[in-house]
Amino acid sequence: MTIREYHRPATLEEALALLGRTEVKSAPLGGGTALNGLPEDEPEAVVDLQSLGLDSTSKEENTLTIGAMTTLNGLTEDDSVPPMLRELSHREAPNTIRNAATIGGTIGVVSPESGLLAGLLAYNARVTVVNQTGSNEVSLGNLFADSSHLDSGIITSVSVPTGGAGAYEHTARTPADIPIVLIAGHAVGSGSIQLAATGVGETPIIIDPRQIGALEPQPDFRGSADYRRHLADVLSQRVLSRLELEGNP
Repeated sequence: MTIREYHRPATLEEALALLGRTEVKSAPLGGGTALNGLPEDEPEAVVDLQSLGLDSTSKEENTLTIGAMTTLNGLTEDDSVPPMLRELSHREAPNTIRNAATIGGTIGVVSPESGLLAGLLAYNARVTVVNQTGSNEVSLGNLFADSSHLDSGIITSVSVPTGGAGAYEHTARTPADIPIVLIAGHAVGSGSIQLAATGVGETPIIIDPRQIGALEPQPDFRGSADYRRHLADVLSQRVLSRLELEGNP
C-alpha cells in the first residue's frame, strides 16, 4: 500500500470534502492500527480524524453515546459503559493496541472475530454516519449488511442502551487466544434477550438460538463448521441461562 497524501482536517466539513473527492481514493484514519482498503482498491490518501473532537461520551436518559474516536482503553476505563462492553473492549486487543484503536475504526474494519462488535450487536447499537448530504443513524447490523452507508462518510458516534444485563461466553484454544466462537447477549425487561456471535459468519451477526443449525460458518484450522455450530449452541444456552438468572434473582 502506497499512501501519497496525509490530511489532518480541523473540521468535520473539511474531512468530508477530502473524503468526497472523486479524483483521489481516500480513506478515513482513526487510531491508525488498521486501515480500510482492499488490495485491489487501495486508498491513495488518508484523512486523519484525530482533530475532530469525536472522542467524548455522553449519557442522556437510558442511552449512552460514545464518540467514534474513543479508544478501546477509553471504553475499558469508562464506568458509564455497560460492564460487558468494557470487558469485551479489554479482550479486543493488547494494551498497546487498545491505547490507539478506536470504536469507530473497529466498526469500520469489521473483523469477523471481534467480540466487541458482537457485544455492540447484542446491545442493538446504533451508529451515526455523517456525509456531505447529512447525518444518518443506522443499526450496526444494517451497517454490516450494507457497507454503502459508509461511502464517503464518517462514523461520528455509537449509541447503546444503558439498561438491562449483559453476558458473554466464548471458547478459545488458550485463555489469551482469539475465540473460536463467542456469544454475547443482552437482556432487557422480562424475556427479551438478543444474542450475537462471532466465528459463525463473515461478520459478527445477530443469531436466533432456535436456528443455529441453519448457520453456515466457514471452517478453518481451529474448527470445522459442525464444531462451530456446536459451540454456538452450547455457548448460547450458557448465556441465556446466565441472563435468565440475573433477570430472576
